[in-house]
Amino acid sequence: MTELAASTIGFIGLGLMGKWMSRNLMAAGANIVVFDVAEDALAALVADGASPATSPGDAAARSEIVIFMVTDTAAVETVVLGADGVAQAIAPGTLVIDMGTTLASATKRFAKAVTGRGGDYVDGPVSGGEIGAREGSLTIMAGGTDAAFSRAKPVFDVLGNSVTHIGGIGAGHVAKAANQVIVGLTLGAVAEAISLARRAGVDAAKVREALMGGFAASRILEVHGQRMIDCDYTPGAHATIQRKDMAQALELGAEYDLELPSTRLNLGLWDKLIEDGGAKLDQAGIIKAIDETLE
Repeated sequence: MTELAASTIGFIGLGLMGKWMSRNLMAAGANIVVFDVAEDALAALVADGASPATSPGDAAARSEIVIFMVTDTAAVETVVLGADGVAQAIAPGTLVIDMGTTLASATKRFAKAVTGRGGDYVDGPVSGGEIGAREGSLTIMAGGTDAAFSRAKPVFDVLGNSVTHIGGIGAGHVAKAANQVIVGLTLGAVAEAISLARRAGVDAAKVREALMGGFAASRILEVHGQRMIDCDYTPGAHATIQRKDMAQALELGAEYDLELPSTRLNLGLWDKLIEDGGAKLDQAGIIKAIDETLE
């Protein structure tokens, strides 16, 4: 057992990653109260031993720590500020952690609503996809006060193997935006490289093997490059999520009068993939936006 033994944690958002994160917290000894708008996702965690909640506010009212892992900033706003949301339901001293990818400026507004009720707020977005969520090996980028981060650290230690306190509230989401810029651009670069090798009649698997031994090596080339070669687009994260993150990075840049030209070009590839019916494909599906001959 861990420091979380016998604690009660509300977990909101049981998608590709949230379901595994919840299970890892249960395995660490925490009592988990779960909520998701998808009834099948909720039922699956209840079958594993979690207690169901009827709303985000219900989960928050019954928990000393509340975590949400939802799709975008609008979803976080609903969870925190909506009718029967987290902010109006927490008791003083509740720790609230946003582990999705949210716009940093909005995070400060959500945090103000929670801290105004006597709670602590940490933004703790993650990198590592479904694999990292399942294995408890996520990279976590945290924003919040030193005291709030210290309270969140036992949770992060269960869910990830690389945890960095970036700075104050919102800093974690700035770091995640930077992460997603690199991920999105690298996915596009790997897709172009593999497409080029194939079109030239060269064994793309051998090209990937060679590149993994040099400066082009990356986790993206290792994992998503193999998926592109195998034409395996089973989602570890949906293309729509990566598209949202690229758009959100551009929005953050605009707040600081910074143009991100490569990010804007890359966004066009995600738009094309989604327009062509690839919204629910894995991020590796970006190769289909480059090579339209692929099934």
